[in-house]
Amino acid sequence: MAAGPLLRIRGLDVDFTSGAGVTHAVKGASFDIERGKTIALVGESGSGKSVTALSILQLLPYPVASHPNGSILFEGEEMLGAPARRLREVRGNRISMIFQEPITSLNPLHSIGRQVAEAIMLHRKIPKAEAWRRAEELFELVALGETAKRLKAFPHEFSGGQRQRVMIAMALACEPDLLIADEPTTALDVTVQAEILKLLDDLQTRLGMAMLMITHDLNIVRHMADEVCVMNGGEIVEAGTTTEIFDAPQHSYTQHLLAAEPKGDPLEVAEASEEVITCDDLKVHFPIKAGVLRSTVGHVKAVDGVTISVREGQTVGVVGESGSGKTTLAMALLRLEHSKGPINFEGTAIQDLNIKQMRPLRQRMQIVFQDPYGSLSPRLSIGQIVEEGLKVHTPDMGRDERRALIGQTLEEVGLDPASQDRYPHEFSGGQRQRVSIARALVLKPRLIVLDEPTSALDMSVQAQIIDLLRDLQRRHGLAYLFISHDLKVIRAISHEVVVLRAGKVMEQGAAKQIFDAPRNDYTKALMAAAFELRSGGTIELPT
Repeated sequence: MAAGPLLRIRGLDVDFTSGAGVTHAVKGASFDIERGKTIALVGESGSGKSVTALSILQLLPYPVASHPNGSILFEGEEMLGAPARRLREVRGNRISMIFQEPITSLNPLHSIGRQVAEAIMLHRKIPKAEAWRRAEELFELVALGETAKRLKAFPHEFSGGQRQRVMIAMALACEPDLLIADEPTTALDVTVQAEILKLLDDLQTRLGMAMLMITHDLNIVRHMADEVCVMNGGEIVEAGTTTEIFDAPQHSYTQHLLAAEPKGDPLEVAEASEEVITCDDLKVHFPIKAGVLRSTVGHVKAVDGVTISVREGQTVGVVGESGSGKTTLAMALLRLEHSKGPINFEGTAIQDLNIKQMRPLRQRMQIVFQDPYGSLSPRLSIGQIVEEGLKVHTPDMGRDERRALIGQTLEEVGLDPASQDRYPHEFSGGQRQRVSIARALVLKPRLIVLDEPTSALDMSVQAQIIDLLRDLQRRHGLAYLFISHDLKVIRAISHEVVVLRAGKVMEQGAAKQIFDAPRNDYTKALMAAAFELRSGGTIELPT
């Protein structure tokens, strides 16, 4: 074993060459990772965190990407320019990576078990049956229930938290010396975050592996990292121990990051404000089919007896673990998922309306999805994306009138009206989320469902989006159904909170009561997990 740090990066530059010229994505990055230690790379989107990490395994799109300067030594061996055969030996075996978006990293055509076993067989050269047994052990290690059945399932059959556990199992399959975790908990609920972080901590202790953690969530950094490198504009502007960075930040950008999080209180709501949407004892049960004849042998009770009401100018927050039924509830309320139980929208019973009868109501009920990049067509300009709903619901509106309205709406969400001819890839994550909000807002809805609208955003951008949503709510009297795993976001914007678990309401009521004096044990566990993550203390998981 070579002396010195496990990984040593010195003066790393990363350039991207395109028709427009050269982009200097990383400039002179230098840091070490010791065996058994965790280094966190933090910074806002576009700061160079992921590019630096991908350079370690030479996974950037070469020759578009290049390294004009720098060195990456793994156990004293240079990785920059290493032969492809040597890199294949290292990737997934000595150095593994958990990617940010598990749904895009997993092959939708192959079972989860096959994908995990493939990684084992590639590096360990063992029989298929033995690799599958190892995959089953890994599934037990990352706490995925009904292991044997889960191995045969496909990625779409798992929740976000479960898919992330699969990615961890795959990354740990060969017991690597270095684990690179790129935003491993970005879209996960607070208790699932706690479980994943505890799992990584336990595995690191057991296996003695080093970890490079890339995240925008400083609460996680405080809990997990030994040392922190703060990146901005491709440069490491400050580095030090976690205690030094959090207790006495020296650089103004580090101070800005630590101060940035959603703040404030929800707007006042008039007691006489009108109900926009209500449901009573709503149920969504998915049949479980088995046998040659595919007969129904049971049901998955995704939503089981939920009663809620959202009034004009009010925000109802929906929280719960991954797979608790939050998004299914929203889809049922919008009549995008079959359900049982009365639903009333603006005083009209919509439960039994068909697609044609629902269409006139769609303009007044809109949704903003979790992943703005995935929900915006890369082939359409921003103007065309925002325009789609107008073409459907106001076909008599002329092109010039539509462009003028689109420009006004973009300006209202904080974007340049002249940007409507640009494409989604030309915008940052926060700007793309503003486009998604503009697409919903342009139709002048009464109700907007916000499904994890800030989960993939940096903290400072989260704060901007929450401020924007409050401003729009004040101006237009919008009713929000706000789904989020981030309890500080829910607290900043919600008037009432519904806590779901396995499709059932554990507790619901005024946000202040839920946060300050929760009555249900599960709600208490949620709050405790969030508090411990934020304080950097020991995480106690709910049972």
